[in-house]
Amino acid sequence: MTFNYDLFVIGAGSGGLASAKRAASYGAKVAIAEQDLVGGTCVIRGCIPKKLMVYGSHFPALFRDAAGYGWKIGDAKLDWEYFITSIDQEVRRLSQLHISLLAKAGVEFIPHRATLVDIHTLEVDGRKITADKILIAVGGRPIKPDLPGMEYGITSNDMFHLPSQPKHIAILGAGYIGTEFACIMNGLGSQVTQINRQELILKGFDEDIRRGIQEGMANHGIRIIPNTEVTAVEQISAGLKLNLSGEHEEPVIADRLLVATGRIPNIDGLGLENAGVDVVPGSEEGPGYSTTNAIAVNEYSQTNQPHIFAVGDVTDRLNLTPVAIGEGRAFADSEFGNNRQAFSHQNVPTAVFSTPEAATVGCTEAEARAKVGEAVKIYHTRFRPVYHSLTGQQERITMKLVVDANTDKVLGAHMVGDNAAEIIQGVAIAVKMNATKQDFDATVGIHPTIAEEFVTMR
Repeated sequence: MTFNYDLFVIGAGSGGLASAKRAASYGAKVAIAEQDLVGGTCVIRGCIPKKLMVYGSHFPALFRDAAGYGWKIGDAKLDWEYFITSIDQEVRRLSQLHISLLAKAGVEFIPHRATLVDIHTLEVDGRKITADKILIAVGGRPIKPDLPGMEYGITSNDMFHLPSQPKHIAILGAGYIGTEFACIMNGLGSQVTQINRQELILKGFDEDIRRGIQEGMANHGIRIIPNTEVTAVEQISAGLKLNLSGEHEEPVIADRLLVATGRIPNIDGLGLENAGVDVVPGSEEGPGYSTTNAIAVNEYSQTNQPHIFAVGDVTDRLNLTPVAIGEGRAFADSEFGNNRQAFSHQNVPTAVFSTPEAATVGCTEAEARAKVGEAVKIYHTRFRPVYHSLTGQQERITMKLVVDANTDKVLGAHMVGDNAAEIIQGVAIAVKMNATKQDFDATVGIHPTIAEEFVTMR
């Protein structure tokens, strides 16, 4: 059978772009379809615009810290409209850049929605297109719990387009998205209340990381309400009234509500049933909360249909931009580059761009104990960085190594504090290479730095 394309990619996010360009580099005839701006969640409504907001939120603290070093700083005021417009312009510039890179790579870009008709056929803008192989890389989307009044809440998608800065924003959810936006808005000068159904934020991270960030956020003036659920939201003259149950039952009134209770694979309307593609069933997480199905794949990102593949958040494996890119390239290498390989999801570093910042790679302490039992040795330090010797701020750095005492292998590295992501990126190389604590100890530290603590902990 003759096909229109060797590979057709549905979705021009991080995973789709990486796989399309890599496949084309091997000589494959490739097309990619995207109905939105090119770049996916990361470029359009995630990593990039959020990091720009993080940078913007740090300036008030820098102005304040400068006084401790003798600088005289006048009154500073944020121009919200300029701030948001500048971020949007940069997002659109990057989106156009990705389109030009596709053309340079020889990938045909189709600015329309694509849906599956059968295992080799897609419908795009009213016409049928065939492909030998199909890759689904449509990512995920934010979801709101099914609770009264949730229509008054916004999601992370909307945070980059607010027409004005909220005076008081309430945030429902304490994962990395809710936590990062809590810190961003607090840094920009908004009053922030974060509501968490658990005792600590950032479920799944190391316990010391969770406590370190939560303590730092509280010290910066963010109100965190633990062990509490929102039962309903009402619109009143003063803004939005959040009715609560649990440890805290007094309603919260804010002018904006960010609902950051999770993201789900964006599989609706893909036509998976037409091609007989299997999905992994979702699970109920509590009253009003649920997750939806994800596309089921094997270690090579292959679905139950041999010619259909999926990478990135739509598979709900490890939802990080570099992981989607890695999965996409591994797929292209395997199917078009005569180099069969599976992307490893082990020891993937990640960061939370909160204030204080955090980053981690490898096992948490709890995971390590479940893995090797009592043969876990913890190296831990907590200190005030030299930078704050003159600022008067009571900031603290937390650094932690999790070691298998039987082999001396470093199983995990964790940090809370300034530049945590930059530091852990380097440490991740050592962890990925199975470095031992003795290897860390034998490394000479750069003094005076924060990072040197990773090689001086005893």
